[in-house]
Amino acid sequence: MKKGDDLDPKGLIEDAYRIDGIAAPECRSIFLDWALSYQGSPQVGIPALLARHQAEPADHPMTLTLREGLTAPQSPRRRGGRAARVTK
Repeated sequence: MKKGDDLDPKGLIEDAYRIDGIAAPECRSIFLDWALSYQGSPQVGIPALLARHQAEPADHPMTLTLREGLTAPQSPRRRGGRAARVTK
């Protein structure tokens, strides 16, 4: 796996798996950076990353973060609006 390919443009996910003692908050930050730099659809990229790193432990924080990314809401939901701003 080369660093900086189409699936992992900055090699962030690859690096996360190589950091000893990495925790979930760091993995979430790395995942966000990956999501902002990834040019494709996350619904395609995340499963591909999981397949690429299938040899890694299932309980690795990056694996868990990627799995959480699959279950995230696909479209933002509107919250609030005029009804939330107007007092009754």
